[in-house]
Amino acid sequence: MSRHRLSRQITLSMSAVVAVAVMIVFVGSFTFYGIYLTYYPPPPGPPPLLPEAPDFVLIAVLLLFALIVAIFAALRLTKRILVPLNSLAEGARSIAAGDLTARASPGDRSLGETARLVDDFNAMAQRLEDSVTAMASWNAAIAHELRTPLTILRGRLHGLADGVFEPSDELFRNLLSQVEGLSRLVDDLRIVTLSESRRLEMRFEPTDLEQDIRQAVDAMRPALIEAGFTIELDARHVILSCDGVRLRQALLALLENAKRYATPGLLRVSTRAEEDELVIAVEDQGPGLAPDFAPHAFDTFSRAEASRSRRHGGAGLGLSVVRAIAEAHHGRAQYRASATAGGAIFEIVLPLARARDRIGGDAPAE
Repeated sequence: MSRHRLSRQITLSMSAVVAVAVMIVFVGSFTFYGIYLTYYPPPPGPPPLLPEAPDFVLIAVLLLFALIVAIFAALRLTKRILVPLNSLAEGARSIAAGDLTARASPGDRSLGETARLVDDFNAMAQRLEDSVTAMASWNAAIAHELRTPLTILRGRLHGLADGVFEPSDELFRNLLSQVEGLSRLVDDLRIVTLSESRRLEMRFEPTDLEQDIRQAVDAMRPALIEAGFTIELDARHVILSCDGVRLRQALLALLENAKRYATPGLLRVSTRAEEDELVIAVEDQGPGLAPDFAPHAFDTFSRAEASRSRRHGGAGLGLSVVRAIAEAHHGRAQYRASATAGGAIFEIVLPLARARDRIGGDAPAE
């Protein structure tokens, strides 16, 4: 579409140049003869059929003047077209050579389509530069997250091999815990990576969402109770076409996030229907997120406090996994501060277009 608009602009501009040249010859001839015949009337008799020498001179002068005007206008038009296009070509060559900071100049922006073309190129180049920067950050973050458990595993396995550590159930459980942590990290990375490339596939099938939520809460209940939390569950009955395994994984990530960072106390897990959406919410009693960090809570490898996350073993992937799974269900993940408890409310919002049967309420369960 842009190509056709640019061609139309060039065609109209060149047509205007030709029209101006023709008008100079046409109007100039009429003007000259009008003035000339006013002061020098023609002799009586029929006019000559062919132009005479003065007529050819006049036409030549007017054509020369029109040609000069046309050349000047054409050069101006060519400059307006070629300056941004040459800049675009140079920018493309620089980016191909590895300089991702190269940008094209739109010139005087008088030709709208070329200016927009340059703007689109610069936006694409900026996204490419951001992607490369993000990839480098990803690689560094992944290497950092993998190094810690691998270092622990290597050190303790070397200790076992050298006889420094005595084999024991506790040691093996610790080693198994590190391996499970690595497995979770790899799985989280896989989900986030597939989501970023829009290749995360879901297995949609009619699912009793209330049952899946109860299973996730029951799986985390011992660890949450041990950490000092009291769990309140208020789940509504709904049959939803979704990937129940992935939604349980997302809810487990929210519960794990609460266990690590929330103040021990009441932890409320609930579902509610809002117009054409179903909301799964996890609400704690504090301390919540800082206002400047809240918009980035679901970004990959984001942490409110890096040192605090390190102490609790967070990789900065849990909430990004929640967002990836929610978006794969055509929904969203969101955060808001609790107005009553002063804590945090993390929500998974799903469209109800796939819901079946009914939505009902159950009494809260402890």
